Amino acid sequence: MNQHRTSINPVVREDNHQPAKRINIVSIKLVRESSMLYKDRKISSPEDAWALFKQYLNGADREHFVVMALDTKNQPTAIQTCHIGSLNSSMAHPREIMKVAILSNAASLILGHNHPSNDPSPSQEDAQVTKRIVEAGQLLGIDVLDHIIVCDDSFVSLKEKGYV
Repeated sequence: MNQHRTSINPVVREDNHQPAKRINIVSIKLVRESSMLYKDRKISSPEDAWALFKQYLNGADREHFVVMALDTKNQPTAIQTCHIGSLNSSMAHPREIMKVAILSNAASLILGHNHPSNDPSPSQEDAQVTKRIVEAGQLLGIDVLDHIIVCDDSFVSLKEKGYV
């Protein structure tokens, strides 16, 4: 097989004598860093999501904003920490959240972040970020099922509070 290939050498344009722009040829891959077992297999309630997030976050001393990707049967397929914040703040951008969803082939997502203070009360910022991510998911056809605020002994479901 003889395939036609063009030269990759910079081409000088005659009108302004600048070299042509080099464009990177890339591939995008999801890389598994580790894994964890989830005996229940399926997320059926905010309590299930809290238990899995709590296991994943296990004693984090700063806010971690995490995304759980789910398949069409609400089985978790991937969890990623999208942002690590300070003691009382973690700002995650919708594009970082949706990148996880797309690369994981997620049918839906559950968002989570911990409050190291152990007060699960949602802040105004929590509500605003959730709304933006839900809207981004609607554009892409990826449902955001809930946003769980994780504490050691308690949690708050932003869906149950009416934010999702």
